[in-house]
Amino acid sequence: MPLDCTSAFYEENAETYAKRARSLPKQLDAFLAGLAPGAAILELGCGGGQDSAYMLARGFDVTPTDGSTELARQAEALIGRPVRVMLFQELDADSAFDGVWAHASLLHVPRPELPDVFTRIRRALRTGGIIHASFKAGDAEGHDGFGRYYNYPSAEWLSELLTKGDWRNITIGESDGSGYDGKPTRWLRVSAQR
Repeated sequence: MPLDCTSAFYEENAETYAKRARSLPKQLDAFLAGLAPGAAILELGCGGGQDSAYMLARGFDVTPTDGSTELARQAEALIGRPVRVMLFQELDADSAFDGVWAHASLLHVPRPELPDVFTRIRRALRTGGIIHASFKAGDAEGHDGFGRYYNYPSAEWLSELLTKGDWRNITIGESDGSGYDGKPTRWLRVSAQR
């Protein structure tokens, strides 16, 4: 996590956050459908581990990571395997994954650091590999009621960033929903290919 308040929130609320009632993201099956059976997937920001558990149960080779030590412990308890504690800015893999699942996680990366993080993700993917990421839409950086930092990008801003980063087949969808805070949220769902 990039900012102290964001890190502190996840460390202090890890158990409550990890064990909250949560449906699997609707985009998860579509993401998996774009991959070969048993494909190698990197999950960035696995939270409580529910998405990793689902992908593992479907037979995929999943590497779960999270920036919070406490959330990683919660995820390990659920999925029964180690979770690497790692900030997005520390990703240093090279052509190691077929897919990167970053659902509601990259939205905490400070805007000036997002181009480098996307470059690191692109490098970590094999040629033709795909990414899914989701963001809370907006037009300026800010914090929520819990003090967590969000980059709040627009679809246009994200599209330009990914295009400059040499991503292909960029798709950005929008939908209404909510987040952990229960407030109405406009979500951006990004998929792109290396």
